[in-house]
Parts: sequence; structure tokens; C-alpha cells
Amino acid sequence: MDIRLSGISHSYDGFDVLRNITLDIPSGKIICIVGPTGCGKSTMLRLIGGLERPTKGSVLQLGHAPEDCLNPLTFVFQDFALLPWRSVAGNISLVLEDHGLKSAEIKETVNNVLARTRLTDFSRALPKQLSGGMKQRVAIARALAVKPAVMLMDEPLSSLDSQTRELLMDDLVKLWTQHPFTAVYVTHNLDEAVRMGHSIIVLSRCPGQIREIVHLEKPLAERCHDDGELHFRQKYLWNLMREEALAADAELVNV
Repeated sequence: MDIRLSGISHSYDGFDVLRNITLDIPSGKIICIVGPTGCGKSTMLRLIGGLERPTKGSVLQLGHAPEDCLNPLTFVFQDFALLPWRSVAGNISLVLEDHGLKSAEIKETVNNVLARTRLTDFSRALPKQLSGGMKQRVAIARALAVKPAVMLMDEPLSSLDSQTRELLMDDLVKLWTQHPFTAVYVTHNLDEAVRMGHSIIVLSRCPGQIREIVHLEKPLAERCHDDGELHFRQKYLWNLMREEALAADAELVNV
């Protein structure tokens, strides 16, 4: 299933947040969205996910979700949103319990995503026993359990330390390589964008408009932290954003 944003604009109480965004999100690709603070990145994600309706324009779902898809559009947030009284397996099974599945089907699906996210040995642990990286891995496993057509990821690694973030990026790349999925990935971290994105959407400062779309051809599995080509791309992105990021920061300070 592809997603098409056709001329969308959005405002809150007359204040323009996004303006005239037209974008195609192809199936099986990770699309990263970057831009200055307050440029409407998370708002765009909410519009794609149907949590809000655009003031102008439309968000279209083209084609059909896979037959086994239980939830076409699924969010992964930065705050994990795990139920503290449920185990790892219980937090994952929660999203399956209202779909009329038999207990054996739920168990099979949970075991499958536990294995894919390297959480099998922690299935009975409670969230309070897990590190931040492990909690986010549970959140990702929970999203994968419903076999979404598109994963909407809002700063999923921003609350983690740098070492844990590196490990989670490696995990996400491995998951995509084994079973390609579609994702819209909002981040302020340009290293994440060049490591994870097939294409990177660069937004201007508010009201957010598409300044440029940067395509990266190098396979995800061949990208690494000290890759000179990725460093060059990251520097290019920062040069695109730098002046507007400074201006956006000044505007926020003056509010």
C-alpha cells in the first residue's frame, strides 16, 4: 500500500504549520522526515496516520494492505507506551486481542515478533526490568505484531543514549533487510536519517514546506556509522537546514 499526500496544508487557530505538501510514500521503503524544530514533522505524521485531518489537501491510501494486515497504519512513539503491569509478551499480545484471533494464533504471532526483535529470553519480564533500548524494542515488536502496511515512527530513538541508539538502528536495518516494511520515520537526528532512509524529506521552517528530497541508493545493510559517503550526505543535509534551524531556534526563544 502506497501513501500519497496531495497538496496538504494544515493550521492551528489560523497559524500555518504545513503548507502545500505533495509527496508519494512507496511501499517497502523507509522515508525519513527532517527539518528545523517546529517545522511540522510530527504534524505530518499525525495527518498520515489519520489522527488529524489536513486543513487543505488530502492523504490517500493507494492499493490494498496485505491480506494478513491487522492494522494498516501503526505508530511507534518515543515514550514506549508500555503497560507496566504486563510482561513483554503481554504488552505485545495486547494489540492482537481485539481482532478475533484464536489464542494459538496470538501465541504464534507473539513468539514470531519476539524472535525477530531478539526478545524471546525476556518475554516474561516487566517493563520496569528493561533498559530504555529494550523497552523501545518491545514497542517495535508490538507494532510489527499487527503486520502494518505502514509504520509511522515519531522520534523513536530520541530518548536513548548514543550507544543504545546505534544498536537500535542496527536492529531496525536488520528487521527491514529480513522482512522489508514501509515506514515514515520522523527524526531530528541526521545520522539516523542517513542510516535509515531510502529517501529523506527536508522541510523548511514553519510553515513546513518541502525544500528538497534526498535519495540514498546505498543498501541499508551496507551503511555504517563511519561511512564517509553517509557523512558527506549528513553534512549536506545540515547545510540545507542550518540557517533555518538557527532562525527557528531564535523564534522559539523569543516566544
